[in-house]
Amino acid sequence: MGARRLAPIALRHRDPFQDSTNMNTGHVLARARHLAWRAWASSPIGARRWCCLCGHKVQRFLPYRGSWSNMPTVLSEMDLIGSDVENFECPACGCHDRERHLLLYLQASGLITQMRSARILHFAPETQLQRQIAKALPAAYVLGDLHPMRSDVRRMDLLSIDFPRDSFDFVIANHVLEHVSDDVQALREILRVLRPGGFAILQTPYASHLQSKFEDADITSEPDRLQAYGQEDHCRLYGADFPEFVASLGFVAQTATHATLLRDVDASRTGVNALEPFLLFGKPEGP
Repeated sequence: MGARRLAPIALRHRDPFQDSTNMNTGHVLARARHLAWRAWASSPIGARRWCCLCGHKVQRFLPYRGSWSNMPTVLSEMDLIGSDVENFECPACGCHDRERHLLLYLQASGLITQMRSARILHFAPETQLQRQIAKALPAAYVLGDLHPMRSDVRRMDLLSIDFPRDSFDFVIANHVLEHVSDDVQALREILRVLRPGGFAILQTPYASHLQSKFEDADITSEPDRLQAYGQEDHCRLYGADFPEFVASLGFVAQTATHATLLRDVDASRTGVNALEPFLLFGKPEGP
């Protein structure tokens, strides 16, 4: 009996064009789902949440990086207090929770009214919050950033502010200090340019389970900083003694809690973290 002839085997070669098409199709579908979800989130019909910056009612605020499930577990274990990860971004105007919370604090404390005819220095200015402060009609409103992305923001290093002593009534650094290489020098500069009786608004994330700030000069890579500090471009993680740390450099702590200053504000409705305090500091009037 002769040898049986085998049918030729058809080898399946990968088609790079088809793979690319499938990847592109998946990307398009994911993008479409994201846009649809965002459109639903920004719909005002029957919405129960409200953005104090743009005035829109929304179905929900969008989470940061997909929610706490995508954040380093050490942050929840250390009881990180800062942004509301689950209710981070307004789907209508794009503002973040820390902007909304700060505006509510400024309004409740009466400081937004005191900004009229005042001189204000605002580091890393947030677009929506900046517009609200500008409405207060300050005498001078200087916007600064180490890496400005807009023409109305001047390049400025927080470690060496190019203004003379006692230049400003307010300095705003909203979630900025955790980014600078030398926070002690930055705070000394803020104190220097503040006039006596002026205010520094220094919101920053901190871990309530940490007694004092944690920073390590050997932690330099983005993955390591993400795990240690909670974000790739953070240089440290502050502890519960943050007000005392700032006060040790010459400021007067005038901090307040949400429960005290915003007792009638529903944190869920406005998309803010009720555990985040108002980190307000003053420059003493005396010499």
